[in-house]
Amino acid sequence: MSYQRARRRPSRAGAAGCAALVLALLAPLAGCGPAGSPPATARFPDVQRMLDTRARAVERQDAAGFLASVDPRAVGYRDRQRAMFAHLKGVPLADWHYDLDSADAFPLPAGGDRTRLAAKVRLRYRLKGFDTAPVHAVQYLTLTERDGRWLISSDTDGAAAGRSGTRQLWDQGPVKLVRGRYSLVLGGGAQRARLKDLAHRVDRAVPAVSAAWKGKWSQKVVVEAPDTVEGMAQLMGSDDPSGYAGIAAVTTGEAGVSTTAPADRVIINPDAYEELNDLGRRVVLTHETAHVATRTATTPATPLWLSEGFADWAAYRGIRRKAALTAPELTRAVAAGKLPARLPTDEDFGFKAGADRLAKAYEGSWLACRMIAEKWGEAKLLAFYRAAGRSATQVSAGGAGAPIEAASSATAASSRSRPATPAARPGERPKARAERTDHAMRTQLGVSMAEFTRQWRAFVRKQLAR
Repeated sequence: MSYQRARRRPSRAGAAGCAALVLALLAPLAGCGPAGSPPATARFPDVQRMLDTRARAVERQDAAGFLASVDPRAVGYRDRQRAMFAHLKGVPLADWHYDLDSADAFPLPAGGDRTRLAAKVRLRYRLKGFDTAPVHAVQYLTLTERDGRWLISSDTDGAAAGRSGTRQLWDQGPVKLVRGRYSLVLGGGAQRARLKDLAHRVDRAVPAVSAAWKGKWSQKVVVEAPDTVEGMAQLMGSDDPSGYAGIAAVTTGEAGVSTTAPADRVIINPDAYEELNDLGRRVVLTHETAHVATRTATTPATPLWLSEGFADWAAYRGIRRKAALTAPELTRAVAAGKLPARLPTDEDFGFKAGADRLAKAYEGSWLACRMIAEKWGEAKLLAFYRAAGRSATQVSAGGAGAPIEAASSATAASSRSRPATPAARPGERPKARAERTDHAMRTQLGVSMAEFTRQWRAFVRKQLAR
């Protein structure tokens, strides 16, 4: 069984006096069946043909053709699908496809005398002018055979088994669009002024990130702004909005892969985002944009202190502000004689880390990247970032080794920022991963991790004592 890597990366707005935020979640896990069995598309070609016809109807804006794939006896579902199709009007779609991943993805409710399938279907779509690769979203659909034809009769039967899938904005209601120079903002029924403000802020964030990250990237950002935190959770494939309380933004994508990876989205939590002040909103959107820019250079080998620290460094790079104000939790710890003994670990960003520990992890990571930029130069910070995440290199006594493969596991998240421990290579010890980071540091900065940590502790003490 093989999976695409899923990872969540956190972000923060602590310096703006706000709750910690968030970043990242990565692409849906690929479906799989019993070893050696033919793919679902081969076992049920009529189902895939129905899905292909349904997709073409979307591309042609053919409502009747789209509804022809829906079971006419499923009245409620058919009404929702008719509304969803209408909500798509105006959304600039470049293409739209469905792939049948599995035909037995969840337990079906008992009863009924018809042949039914519990299908896992992957939606792939692109937004014209913004996506060079498709977004991937999973749907769990009940298919019913009637008169020799497969029809879709429900998208809720899998919920009891935790198979809710992802509900896009157009599944939630009408969609409004605002275009910026570098941004496309899609929103629900919110005031248009709110969407315009998001587009304006992202248009400012893109040049700021490009000035910090010299690597090639699209310089285009798609933002989704649902009306409620419940809508945000649905965009993340969850029915539980409580897990996103206090999270101002989440960036989705797949780290460490080429430009053929699923497209990124910055998803806004309207409740938490509205609580931020002007600086907090600027920092949040610049931080998230930095994750979009660096996505292809970020791999399972990249320690979270580096990916999060770099995103914060890019966000604060053009802001003149005392370090003690930007890192209040760490400042209090240092004043109390509790200077960190080590760099933040991935576990410090974890589910049970707690708000104070999480804030200090962000702040310490930001100061680590700031120290590299000031002591070795910004070019070296970028070179170290790329070297640390280079998944094709495995450091050992003998030099380069086999590629580091992505492991499975959708990781856990904290109550404030949804971080996760990066997936390690199967069978790999944490020590091996640390050795690769140490190798990258020696190569690019000329110091060992132990020496870097010593210098970082001194830098933290000096910066926060001012």
